[in-house]
Amino acid sequence: MRNTKTKQSIIIGLLLLAAGMVIFYLCKSGNTRLVKQAVSNTWHFPDTNTLASTPGAELIRYGRELIINTAVYFGPKGIVKHISNGMNCGNCHLEAGTRLNGNCFAMVASAYPKFRNRSGKLESIEYRVNDCMERSLNGKKLDSLSREMKAMVAYIKWLGKDVPKNVRLKGIGIPEVPLLKRAASVDSGGSVYLKNCSRCHGANGSGILKPDSTGYLFPPLYGSNSYNVSAGIFMLSRFAGFVKYNMPFNASQKDPALTDAEAWDVAAFINSQERPGKLFKEDWPDIATKPFDYPFGPYADSFSEQGHKYGPFEIIKKGKKNK
Repeated sequence: MRNTKTKQSIIIGLLLLAAGMVIFYLCKSGNTRLVKQAVSNTWHFPDTNTLASTPGAELIRYGRELIINTAVYFGPKGIVKHISNGMNCGNCHLEAGTRLNGNCFAMVASAYPKFRNRSGKLESIEYRVNDCMERSLNGKKLDSLSREMKAMVAYIKWLGKDVPKNVRLKGIGIPEVPLLKRAASVDSGGSVYLKNCSRCHGANGSGILKPDSTGYLFPPLYGSNSYNVSAGIFMLSRFAGFVKYNMPFNASQKDPALTDAEAWDVAAFINSQERPGKLFKEDWPDIATKPFDYPFGPYADSFSEQGHKYGPFEIIKKGKKNK
């Protein structure tokens, strides 16, 4: 009887020890996924009224101005340089990067420097700003030591100043739209565009210029002055999520104006139109890490560029998970 109790005690002790080792390993190894799931809350951007007492307030304000009115400073009629297509950073990062589910900047300060598969290296905030300059604004890089770059970085860091590392906040980035069972339809998307988008972005997608032509009241969604094919929004999942939960402009995650199918289809229509074809040969050095909807080969799977661009995506995504 005593031997049986001793054996039971030993077994229980070993189980507790094993459990403790697992917990210790998860904590010690920095399992950020576990932390991000455990600690999650909604972000509220800092009050601009507090800027008066903030060190570097003038630089932060200038950074915000550059995000909102990028074209005034760097567009075809820019007062600093003529190095972009006339769009603004705020066209993709809504409400100066503060709108939840609208590509907001809340987690940038806490997440960078960050390794990204697209470049295959550790990236700084300055690197990411220039990425957007070259891709979404189809322009040229800023000098990383320029006052303008310092101002934008200061503003972005100020927005995320209260966000701790390894915390995944709600409403950050672009929400995912459920995948369709079929490929996205360019034809159906054209009808969605005419009904919901053309009144602001124009029947031909060229946007509406400001009266002084320093930038756009409503940005071009395609054509020579729009984002190029290397912009993140050129991938359908990104565009579908952005348009589903932000467009028309008063839409939200709680009250979207488009169905899932309409979001995918209008994304397919817009991204099938003519636009600058600028590619970066150094992108995705490990082709196995390309997103399922990245539309340019080569790929680590056997699906075509057409399939990777328009879908159906379920089978492609499942194939990536199984590798």
